[in-house]
Amino acid sequence: MTAPIAAALIASLRALGQSRQGLPGSVEQHARVHLADTLGIAVAARSTAAADRVKAAMGTAEGGACRLIGGGKAGPAAAAFVNAALIHIQDFDDIHDVGRLHPAPVILPAALACAQLVDASDAEVLEAFSLGCEWLCRMGKACSPEGSGRASEWFLTQLLGYAAAAYAAGLVLKLTDAQMVSGVGLACMQAAGSKEAGFGTGSTARAVYPAFAAMGGVQAALMARAGMDGPAGGLDGTAGLFKVYLGSQLTAAQRELLLDADTWHWLETDIKPWPCCRLSQPYVAAALAGRKRLGEELPARIRVAVNASAAKLCRPLPARRRPRTLQDARYSIPFMTAFALACGEPTLQSLSEASLDDEAVHRLVDRLEIEETLADRPGHPMAELRLSTARGNSIVECFHPDMLAMPAEAVQAKFRDCLRFAGVEADADALWQGLMSPAIPGGIGAILDALATTVHSEVLHV
Repeated sequence: MTAPIAAALIASLRALGQSRQGLPGSVEQHARVHLADTLGIAVAARSTAAADRVKAAMGTAEGGACRLIGGGKAGPAAAAFVNAALIHIQDFDDIHDVGRLHPAPVILPAALACAQLVDASDAEVLEAFSLGCEWLCRMGKACSPEGSGRASEWFLTQLLGYAAAAYAAGLVLKLTDAQMVSGVGLACMQAAGSKEAGFGTGSTARAVYPAFAAMGGVQAALMARAGMDGPAGGLDGTAGLFKVYLGSQLTAAQRELLLDADTWHWLETDIKPWPCCRLSQPYVAAALAGRKRLGEELPARIRVAVNASAAKLCRPLPARRRPRTLQDARYSIPFMTAFALACGEPTLQSLSEASLDDEAVHRLVDRLEIEETLADRPGHPMAELRLSTARGNSIVECFHPDMLAMPAEAVQAKFRDCLRFAGVEADADALWQGLMSPAIPGGIGAILDALATTVHSEVLHV
């Protein structure tokens, strides 16, 4: 009889993490860059209305032992929820394209919350962050969702994130293997993540869905530490997550991928250049290229080729043309395409609530037609735009993945911009260099303290 996948995966990742003295150099560097990016985008969200609502709902005024990114404290589960929400609110978080999930907003908050309970070292936090993200990326890659099928109906970040967050939290808490299996099982008992908040329009809850998994993972790990036994087959049992939520048990190929002892699939994770849904970003990239080619001449007709996955971000077309929330705007391919053509790059400053009523964007989005002609496949769509002008010019812009590349200097510039947007008083470049250092001066805790400061106690963009 095959052993439950949770126990086997824990053993496999333990071997991967211990294959050398500490994390491999490329993995540690990846972890540091993604840690810095994640902290930056979280602090950039701290003054948003969504952040205020989350903090009020989680009772952060009551205090607790665990720091919140950007200031304040809460209990461990509440801190995991708030920090995860902060990381995702601006839709600027990292992405594993084939798995279509965001590892950092689930894993880092879970690891940070538990680290502050047991005074874990920075090295232990980085290892838990890396291995927890690796767990989640493997799960997402095993699913490789497309435009149809059960995997496409869930936010896999959330659905698969519960178990991954419990695992990361368990690493920081130094749980035994048996306790880790229980933690994963307890996490699977909470599993959820319907994509209706994305497929439908009008909801602002899409901004916080990873937070449920981060919180649930912390709760599961703490329950396991306290002696609660969770089901060993929470992932692949008779009524486990794969069978019930995704429609079938693991195939041999999926199991082999999950138990890969040699490959860091997390290294395939990318950092976003713009604060909007990843599936809309190929269209933003193509629109920016088209805008540059057309110069001052605006398109009179815009034809947007999509696949089955991207089509879901275009329906219903009238609502996608006129989103009434910033979350809906970031998730709308028609709106984001028109915004890039009219306004240029979407940034934290330029893509705001005021953008929803921008007449220049409205004029272009009303000229936009959707054509579902592209083949679907895992990863981002190979977007294609056909732009025609009133004077008869017609150009075609096709997306290439290099258009979304984020070299190290671009990520550092993004970090700097996030801190400027949040009004952080500390030197962004000094904080960046500290996060890139093998020995972070004062530790991650000192970085969190620095991110809690503001210029003249005011947030600059307000």
